Amino acid sequence: MHGKVLIVDDEQDIRLSLRGILEDEGYQVVEAESGEHGLAAVEPSIDLILLDIWLPGMDGLQVLTRLHEKHPDIPVIMISGHGNIQTAVQAIKNGAFDFIEKPLSLEKVLITSQKALEFSSLRRENRNLRLNTKGITVRDITGQSGVIRELRQAIDQVAPTEAWVLITGENGTGKEIVARSIHIKSKRADQTLVAVNCAAIPEELIESELFGHEKGSFTGASGSRQGKFELAHQGTLFLDEIGDMSLKTQAKILRILQEQSFERVGGHRTISVNVRVIAATNKDLLQEIKKGNFREDLYYRLNVFPLNLPPLRERKEDIPILLEEFIHQLSQEHNFKPLSFTREAVAVLQNHSWPGNVRELKNFVERLYILYQGQEVTPAMLPGEISCARMQSGLEPAGFQDGQELPGDFKQARSRFEAWFLDCKLKEYDGNISRLAEAIGLERSYLYRKLKSYDISTD
Repeated sequence: MHGKVLIVDDEQDIRLSLRGILEDEGYQVVEAESGEHGLAAVEPSIDLILLDIWLPGMDGLQVLTRLHEKHPDIPVIMISGHGNIQTAVQAIKNGAFDFIEKPLSLEKVLITSQKALEFSSLRRENRNLRLNTKGITVRDITGQSGVIRELRQAIDQVAPTEAWVLITGENGTGKEIVARSIHIKSKRADQTLVAVNCAAIPEELIESELFGHEKGSFTGASGSRQGKFELAHQGTLFLDEIGDMSLKTQAKILRILQEQSFERVGGHRTISVNVRVIAATNKDLLQEIKKGNFREDLYYRLNVFPLNLPPLRERKEDIPILLEEFIHQLSQEHNFKPLSFTREAVAVLQNHSWPGNVRELKNFVERLYILYQGQEVTPAMLPGEISCARMQSGLEPAGFQDGQELPGDFKQARSRFEAWFLDCKLKEYDGNISRLAEAIGLERSYLYRKLKSYDISTD
């Protein structure tokens, strides 16, 4: 396991000796002659630090404390020609991985360096596993429809490459699941996936979030902080809702994506990173470009390999499979009694438009679990905004099911149907009478009188 090593020692002969030893074994080496220079030289590409204890100015133990605070994932091996037990113990307490005395043993330097890098890698993997057990699960997108099978095939093709990916699709279609699937199937799977919701970060803070900041760079910056680009070094950076970035931030993002280097907010040191970028948006970026809201050059930089996620209404054959998945998840997570749907209820759900897509369907299943856990859900048990789909599914409207008394004459039957139809449609359009009137082809004032005659609330 090779990597990039920073040597911090005021003796040039020691630095040259260590450089020769490490470079012969395939390591990259960076040197610093003081603690201050060493702290300035630390960047995401550094995998290991060899730090002398006796340094001019800031001594090694002080540097170690600063390193442990700002870069806790980088292992530090302390070296000293004046070592004693107390010094070694203090160094380990301050966060050092190990302690080596001068004169340096070639074999011990190489063995200790190898162990430190292996330990760091295991700690990173363990952290990722803990994140996954907290609900950040990685799985393929669910479904057996043609469009989903094609999507999975495209994911399998692009994941092992280094190509950047632009995922488009409506809210709730599963863009983050696709991004995580690409990462876990990539060559960077043992590194970190860092996700950033660009729409959720205030514009004045997004640069600090992405690039990090130095202490005192703005009000409230009480210390230095790594940005998302640094945290994603050697891994994957997922920029969700990229279309919501301001043009100013887009310009900075473009430069960083091109150069893979940047400066922290308030900083002057250039930091180089190696990240794979996956971006996602629910907007039509070509239309946003025409409107002047999105940079064309950034679009073509991100759109190396496009993936489009279809809305749920275009893959309704996947709804029964999704229902089974969500029922199983909720039963396992909350120890709920099993829930099931009749064939007729599933037909109704397949005819609903699901504007919130898969996310809406999952929330819907959880809602019904609260109401009917352990029961079989029939069409009559479905909420009003869903039951409007019964007309398209070929099922009878409320009050016309088998076994119930039919109206006495045609006029009564028509009135009952009209009342049911208008009530359902009004819920579908969230109580907006103007939109409903336009959708069903009635004049607004006439529609309002109809609703009033049937005592249908318009609040």
